[in-house]
Amino acid sequence: MITVSNLALSRDGRELYRDASFLLHPGWKIGLTGANGAGKSTFFSLLLGELTPDAGQLVRPAVWTVAHMAQEVSALTISALDYVLNGDVELRQIEADLLLAEKEERYEDLANSYQRYDEIGGYTSRSRAAKLLAGLGFSESEQQKNVADFSGGWRMRINLAQTLMCRSDLLLLDEPTNHLDLDAILWLEDWLNAYPGTLVMVSHDRDFLDAVVGHILHVEQNTITHYRGNYSAFERMRAERLAQQQQAYEQQQEKIAHLTKYIDRFRAQATKARQAQSRIKALERMTAISPAHVDSQFSFSFREPERLASPLIRMDDVDCGYGERRVIKGVNFSLTPDTRLGLLGPNGAGKSTLIKTLVGELPLMAGERTVSDHTRIGYFAQHQVDHLDLKASPLLQLTRIAGRTEELTLRKFLGSFGFGGDRVEDTVENFSGGEKARLALALIVWQRPNVLLLDEPTNHLDLEMRHALTMAVQEYQGALVIVSHERHLLKACCDEFLLVADGQAQTFEGDLDDYADWLRQWRIAQEAKAAAEKPDNKKAAKAEAKPAVVEKAAEPAAPKKGVAINKEAQKAFAKAEKQIAELQQRQSAVEALLADNGIYDAARKAELEKALAEKADVDARLPVLEEEWLRLSELLESGA
Repeated sequence: MITVSNLALSRDGRELYRDASFLLHPGWKIGLTGANGAGKSTFFSLLLGELTPDAGQLVRPAVWTVAHMAQEVSALTISALDYVLNGDVELRQIEADLLLAEKEERYEDLANSYQRYDEIGGYTSRSRAAKLLAGLGFSESEQQKNVADFSGGWRMRINLAQTLMCRSDLLLLDEPTNHLDLDAILWLEDWLNAYPGTLVMVSHDRDFLDAVVGHILHVEQNTITHYRGNYSAFERMRAERLAQQQQAYEQQQEKIAHLTKYIDRFRAQATKARQAQSRIKALERMTAISPAHVDSQFSFSFREPERLASPLIRMDDVDCGYGERRVIKGVNFSLTPDTRLGLLGPNGAGKSTLIKTLVGELPLMAGERTVSDHTRIGYFAQHQVDHLDLKASPLLQLTRIAGRTEELTLRKFLGSFGFGGDRVEDTVENFSGGEKARLALALIVWQRPNVLLLDEPTNHLDLEMRHALTMAVQEYQGALVIVSHERHLLKACCDEFLLVADGQAQTFEGDLDDYADWLRQWRIAQEAKAAAEKPDNKKAAKAEAKPAVVEKAAEPAAPKKGVAINKEAQKAFAKAEKQIAELQQRQSAVEALLADNGIYDAARKAELEKALAEKADVDARLPVLEEEWLRLSELLESGA
């Protein structure tokens, strides 16, 4: 258990926390939220033991192993797979001990090290590391490449895999979905939901938080408040609390005004002096209630397009790709002012290729792209940030495209994107990634596009800015195409989806939950295909396909080996199926128990600890059994 009692801390002369107290139970999955600069990263430093509070205390079990995702990865000359394996420090130490003990012929130590190696799953460690990398989008060949061969975003994925490889009791993740696409995020959700330890995570992806966490720690106004439930539940509870706070504040102000009026009126009258003094004391004793406020500085809208046409862009039998490599074939659709289209598909399937073809950045390999004379495209992609003038201020860059617009109007517009006061005249080279993304978006919004193409627009944006973007896009009057891992943005703004996969772009009949199911099935099919294409499997398949030579048997034939294997597989399949059903029943029962707020009472501490241990055991065993069930199922379907 992590205990926080009367915690207080200041950094660089600024108070971050004051009198914060709460408990975090083992096995909880917690989302850490708050505005930029509120103190989320500082709380991580406290959990890691890198900082000491000014007052109060933060206590966590000393025996816990803590896994924390670093924000940078050096350009190392070791393979991605070996780098991930380094995440299990004990595993690597045992491997070194084994080599030394064997060299020095210390056979007792060798035996002990092998025993421990087996206990921690050393023999399956490489396959586990490979699965982590595969889930995050790395092919088998890419897993053998050196870390230095990957770009910064892909190195962050490798770093995340290394963090997950650590057999930790406490997992700290800071923006783990940055640089991930939707299919990798869905995989990570499944992994974290099966994680048996305690998770504390910072994320600006509200759907990701909703799917994973059951508790929220919100850093606001120099304190940390604990809320039960996922992010959506937190939003509702916080809104209710702020409304009550505002009502109490208004009532208090009325009372203060009444008391002050009485004091001012009767202070000088001798007959009323005692009453006035008692009211002065009452006013002094009254605890000031901070007025509720919405702390978001972002609120903008897209300017209405000057002209519209239908269709704005039309694609007829278009093949998209690079050079001679066709990525997508036979694309057919039109963009009208009413189009609200989301692009779905696995990593590398061609979503960004299709966007770039729509924009005109990539030439057509076949087909026809028709663009109306009135079409004005607004295109936001990650590389738009790289095209900003780093030596110029936001005001100067907007002035360059705004013509003779008054400076006050420009300042007001930039203020809606969070560039207020002196910040509007600072040079961009000093801006964070989020500030650069906001500026790039502001420059696009100003130009009043009637076709808006957004390729991962929420990267580097915090929750408040993502909310502001979603609200603005909902009101946008023009054709919209979005590629995003932000499911909330897709759900709120898209009326239809186009699935880009296996060289085609086709209408997807379903919602994002259906897409998650489709993606899981697609992954299974890809794994089966990859397994079938391995050299050993090809050789076996070829041998099985060769006609058998039939000879007259002198004595009764023995049962075929395949039949015996099939019977064993059927028995193992039935056993696994039964065990899964039993574990699922146990899982439902323990989750229902943990959903009861009464179990967190001090009097039921032993019952709570038993329930948490039960949940950790079930959550750890169930994925293993399900994977074995799937393997046996495929074996039986193949007729082995």
